[in-house]
Amino acid sequence: MLPSIFGENLFDDFFDDAFQSPFFSGKNPLYGKRAKNLMKTDVKEGKDSYQVSIDLPGFHKEDIQVELKDGYLTVTAQKDLNEEEKNEDAKYIRQERYSGTCYRSFYVGDLKPEEVKCKYESGVLQLTLPKKAEQKALPNNRINID
Repeated sequence: MLPSIFGENLFDDFFDDAFQSPFFSGKNPLYGKRAKNLMKTDVKEGKDSYQVSIDLPGFHKEDIQVELKDGYLTVTAQKDLNEEEKNEDAKYIRQERYSGTCYRSFYVGDLKPEEVKCKYESGVLQLTLPKKAEQKALPNNRINID
């Protein structure tokens, strides 16, 4: 029986396929096997706006960037570990916290940055996006080909 912490075998990394790409194996260097749980997002539709909630636990407000460009809203979170803590008497047996960047993009259409409201509190990024008036579809002016 092998020791495990949080449901993961402590020796998993020793027996992984050396030729397996981290992108295809579902692993992410920032959060390992749990990368699929990163940036979980809920979108609610209100009368005049959409409310977007993105889970970003462990990040500081300064680590998060929100950008609106060409109709895409991109949320980027970057985490750096402090490597200054060096102790010659102790060494890591397993380290699961890494430095890195993760991001997620959403198409939001023709919005201006000043229209988007952001708030970060208790590990959750809250975005409020205004609804735009729906545009009527143009009538179908199809011409049959003989």
